Amino acid sequence: MALKEESQDRNEMEEKDQYETHHDVITEEKPFSCSQIEKTSSQKKKPYTCEQCGKSFSVQGNFQVHMRIHTGESPFTCQQCGISFRQKGSLEVHMRIHTGKKPFTCQHCGISFSQKANFNKHFRIHTGEKPFTCQQCGISFSQKESLNNHMRIHTGKSFSIQGNLKVHMRIHTGESPYTCQQCGKSFNQKGQLNSHMRVHSGESPFTCQQCGKSFELQGNLKVHMRIHTGESPFTCQQCGVSFKQKGSLDRHMRFHTGEKPFNCQQCGKSFSRKGILNDHMKIHT
Repeated sequence: MALKEESQDRNEMEEKDQYETHHDVITEEKPFSCSQIEKTSSQKKKPYTCEQCGKSFSVQGNFQVHMRIHTGESPFTCQQCGISFRQKGSLEVHMRIHTGKKPFTCQHCGISFSQKANFNKHFRIHTGEKPFTCQQCGISFSQKESLNNHMRIHTGKSFSIQGNLKVHMRIHTGESPYTCQQCGKSFNQKGQLNSHMRVHSGESPFTCQQCGKSFELQGNLKVHMRIHTGESPFTCQQCGVSFKQKGSLDRHMRFHTGEKPFNCQQCGKSFSRKGILNDHMKIHT
């Protein structure tokens, strides 16, 4: 399940930081040392070895936390939504979703973040740092997602199966050979028609394991899960605010661009959001 994978990734990253930090403390540099004693000491430095993957640890507690990767044990559970974590620190970070706590505040613009990683990403807007560089053309980016999008310029879109190319070409030709017999709407893929038919049948086969809510489309379930995980993958490049849905980011960007695409047909006034236009229309009615 995607939710568990995200929790595991977050736990593994925090475990790595914990081990590296502890390792730095234990192995504090001493400029004058006996090479024989140092050699013997290094051999005994990590007596706790995982028999499943071979990774070694100098502290038993770190070894025990690591073993949860293999056993799947997640003893720290959120009392509000039931998500479990392998480390207490991961649970504490997660709890900020429920409490709204944002301890990482930008000193330049005052925007606050619940996670340090998001704060670091935002701070690059002010510093101009661009650590992600394209190896083919040398262009650098402040975020890895931007580099990934850029790489499509070099890789292009290719297909190993001719049938996949045929389906893809319908995007350019506009061909939609699959038509709904109930409402007449057409689609360029059979899978899209099958998904559409759930609108008529009322079928909602994709169910959230956290709250029981069901959805017609798997993509809608994926978006919904971000409520529970706190994931906000769509980030504004200008101010660093993140959103759970791309549509929310698009609406937000209008504050920066000044774009007002919704026009009143009666008086010509423009608005950045459709909801504001709808409210405005009450003046005329």
